[in-house]
Amino acid sequence: MQRRLLLALPLLSALPLRAAESTALPSVQILPTPLAMPGLDRSRTLRLCLPASYASEPAKRYPVIYMHDGQNLFDAATSYAGEWGVDETMAQLAAQTGFEAIVVGIDNGGDKRNTEMAPYDHDRLGKAEGPSYLDFIARTAKPFIDAGWRTRPERQDTALIGSSLGGLISHAALLSHGNVFGRYGLFSPSYWAAPQLFDVTAQASLPADTRIHLYCGGREGGSMAGQTRHMHRRLVRLLPPEQVSLNIAAEANHNEAAWRAELPAALQRLFKLG
Repeated sequence: MQRRLLLALPLLSALPLRAAESTALPSVQILPTPLAMPGLDRSRTLRLCLPASYASEPAKRYPVIYMHDGQNLFDAATSYAGEWGVDETMAQLAAQTGFEAIVVGIDNGGDKRNTEMAPYDHDRLGKAEGPSYLDFIARTAKPFIDAGWRTRPERQDTALIGSSLGGLISHAALLSHGNVFGRYGLFSPSYWAAPQLFDVTAQASLPADTRIHLYCGGREGGSMAGQTRHMHRRLVRLLPPEQVSLNIAAEANHNEAAWRAELPAALQRLFKLG
């Protein structure tokens, strides 16, 4: 039952967009030209959320947070089941802590989402395109953003965050692109879809300054919370415990509302705010 439910959830994001009034703040922009995805014979739209100070402080450079499922991050008009409110969260954090960052939302691939976010071939998800998808982010999207915007490109200033299969593929990036990303937000990661990650993680060698935030809702069903706890135990054997945070929200479900609620705390942990 768990696998059937969680397999359905990624597909929901691929359904036609519902009509809704836009909730995106003026800080959000959709880049007009999609980027080609080498090796995948398709292209992808990027959405940017710029800090309030970006225009007024032309010498300032910013950390960058890359996030999957761009359609669901900023705007109820493009989301399937509610938005993360990332633009509102970033504005609130800036007001409360002074922390500012550029957020890059990478749209999901619709009916390609399952395969693009699969690290390994799976009998139900299909042939994995996750490695090529991660290469696109690390080798095409990131250089494009670094060339066009005032970023701090170093790995310690670069985060990758996703939920469900997006959390899963972000964990895969931890193992394959640790030289590019130094901070990871793994929200409700679908470890059932890639159990190989448990053994591969146990044998990994991670950069010493890597920071990870794991999150899962207690009402997500099946073994989601148990697997998230299990992965946390693996990760704290590789990194200092204070660099690998875990939150199991007992009353939370598997949805954007829960991830939205968790995002401020995750960013505070990942970027050591306050």
